[in-house]
Formats: sequence, C-alpha cells, structure tokens
Amino acid sequence: MTGHRQRQIRAMRPRLGFIREAITSRRAFWATLRGATWQRNLAVLWIGELIAISGFSVTLPFLPYYVQELGITGLDQVAFWAGLLTTAQSATMALIAPVWGMLSDRYGRKIMVTRAMFGGAVIICLMGFVQNVYQLTVLRAIQGMLTGTVPAAMTLIASSTPSNRRGYALGMLQTAVYLGSTVGPFLGGLIADQLGYRATFWVTGVLLLAAGILVALLVKEEFTPSERGRARMWEGLLLVLRTRALMTLYAVRMLMGIAAQIVAPMFSLFVQSIAAPDAKVASLAGTIVGVASMTGVLSTVFLGRASDRLGSRRILLVCSAASVLLYALMAGTRTPVQLGLLRALAGVPAGGILAAVNVLQASLAPGGRYGAVYGVNTSLMAAANAVSPMMGAALTANWGLPSVFLGAAVMYGLGTVVTALVVPSGRIEAEGEE
Repeated sequence: MTGHRQRQIRAMRPRLGFIREAITSRRAFWATLRGATWQRNLAVLWIGELIAISGFSVTLPFLPYYVQELGITGLDQVAFWAGLLTTAQSATMALIAPVWGMLSDRYGRKIMVTRAMFGGAVIICLMGFVQNVYQLTVLRAIQGMLTGTVPAAMTLIASSTPSNRRGYALGMLQTAVYLGSTVGPFLGGLIADQLGYRATFWVTGVLLLAAGILVALLVKEEFTPSERGRARMWEGLLLVLRTRALMTLYAVRMLMGIAAQIVAPMFSLFVQSIAAPDAKVASLAGTIVGVASMTGVLSTVFLGRASDRLGSRRILLVCSAASVLLYALMAGTRTPVQLGLLRALAGVPAGGILAAVNVLQASLAPGGRYGAVYGVNTSLMAAANAVSPMMGAALTANWGLPSVFLGAAVMYGLGTVVTALVVPSGRIEAEGEE
C-alpha cells in the first residue's frame, strides 16, 4: 500500500509542478500589474475621460437650441450668441491654461485632473438653472477658467508613461475623448428631446462628478518636483516658447483647430436648415456628430500607429489635405444623409491630425515640462476656439450657413501649406533640452 501511494505521489509530481508554476505565474502577473502604475493610471483616466467628455458632449451640440429657448429667435442673433458662448469659454481658458500647466509641473498632475472635473461639474450643473443668455455667458466664461480635463489627463499620462510606450498611451487616451464625443451627442439628443435642454446640463454635472471621484480614488501619482522647478515656476513656459519645433507644431495645430471650430457652433443650425420640418433636430444633429466621433476613434488608433511607420509629417499632410476636400463638399450638401456621410469621413483625418501632433508634442517637451507644453497648447487652441466661432458667425451673417464649411476648408488648406513648407520631414528634435 505504501509503495502504491509513493507511485501515486511520483505520478502527480509533474501535475503539482504545473499547478505551482501556474500559481507563481499568477502571482507574478498581479505583482506586475500592481507595479505598473502607468498602466493602471491609463485605464482609470481612460474611463474617467470617457465619462467626462461624454458629459461635455451632452450639452455642446445643442447650445444654439438652448439660446433659442432662452428667448433669442432671429437666426443672426442666435448665431451671434452661439459664437459668443463658445468664445467666452475659450477666451478665459486661453488666459488660464498655461498657469494650470505650470502649477501641474510644480504641485502634481493628478490634482489638476480632479480640479477640472469637479469644477466643471458645479459650473455646468448651474447652467441648467439660468434665466437668460447673459447668465449663461458668465457661467461659460467661468467654465473656461476651471475646466480642461483633456490637457490635464494628457499631462499626467505623458509624465508617468515610459517614453517607448507614450505614443500608445496618448493614442489610447485620445480614443476615450473621441468615444466620449460619440456617446455624448447621442445621449444629449435623447435627453433634450425627452426632458428638455436644461436636463442636459444636469446630466453633464453628474457625469463629471462621477469621473472626478473615480480619478481621485484610483489614480496613483508619484510626483516630486525638482528644486529648480520650485524656485522658477515660469521657467518651463519660457523653455517651451524658445523651442522652435514646438512653435511650428502649435501653428499647424492652431490653424486646424480654427478650421474645426468655425463649423462647430453653426453645425446644428445647418442641420436644422436642411432637415425636414417635423424632424427631431436635436437627435439628428447628435447622431451626425456622434458618428463622426466614432470614425475619429478608429482613425486615431490606426493612423497613430501608422505615423510610427510612415512619419508624422506625412500623416499630417495627407489628413489635412483630405479635410480640405471633405469640408468643401459639405458646403454643397442638401440632405442630412449627405452631410452625415461626409462628416463621418471627415472624422478619419481629424483623428490622424490629433494622433500625430499629440505624440510629437510629448516627445518635444523640454526638460520634461509636459504641463507647460500641454498648457500652452491648450491656451493656443482656446484662443483659436475664441476667435473661430465669431468668424463662423460673421460668415453666416454675410454669406449664409454653408459658407462656414468653405471657411474651414480654407483654414485646413493653410495648415497643409505650413506643414509642407515648415515641418521637417525627419524627426523633430527639441531645443533647449535639459
């Protein structure tokens, strides 16, 4: 009996060895996961940004309709106030974004993400209670001072991710932004048609609050500012402004940002002008914007990887040239189906542009001043967002709603020319590295 038991034990040893190996591998896996802080942060911030951008996108496409509900009826006046609401938020963001960026380099990046989410939750919720467009404009200006979740999250990811995985991480974070931009308009259209436009602001507040709590509880940051950084907070901004390659990229990004934002405030009005009289325009506009965001999600992933193989300059050239053609064609659309198809196609180059520029900016951050780099980028883009809606309103007032698409095509064309003439074909090196 004893011999039989010994033979059984010997026969089971290989199996027991396999089990021990599996247990050891599993423990090693969880130890690795616990140690890979950047992966955990990326997963949490991906979910947080998905929720936050979904919230912002619930309200944004329908601001012109909310303006109408607040008592503004004439097309020219609605276009003016829709442009001013975007300008107010963008102007204050342009002024404050570099300060938030420098503070993140000095005090940490996580606190900036939670500041943007919690601040946005309060301010946007209050927008659902306004009684006139003046109150709404003031709150939009305050929103610009407090929010900015995307640059804050990108700064945290860029600073905590190994350089050889940074392109992947930033690309994945951008997919969350696009997915949020896809989900939000769908959700916002349903809420607006069923519960009214005020409810969209309250839903946004709840979503931002949830995203802020998620980040506050689960994101881990190991941040130790340098002694030099404590002494000279403005040094990072000066380094960024002295980096010529970064300034070139900022110029291209700003031109293309203007192109997109010329159209944005007037887009829902254009949908209203070509839709059937009995159409639910909020749901229709939300669907079109959402589909375009979905194509942007896919292109960010694939074109982001393609830029590693083909070069970011080439991706920028192809995508900006394609945008010129697609936006020019949108001016001639006569049905929502035609517009939706072209808008969906335009999401592809839009994703490629963002993928190429974001990775280049991270690689060019002088002395690791990621907060300053993304802060300046946010400021310039906010300035573009402040100017372009008024440009769109002026085009609409003088030449009609289709002219905003032609204006966008011109700006994308200028961006293509600058990319072709100024952006080098090889890898751009940062100047002023420490």
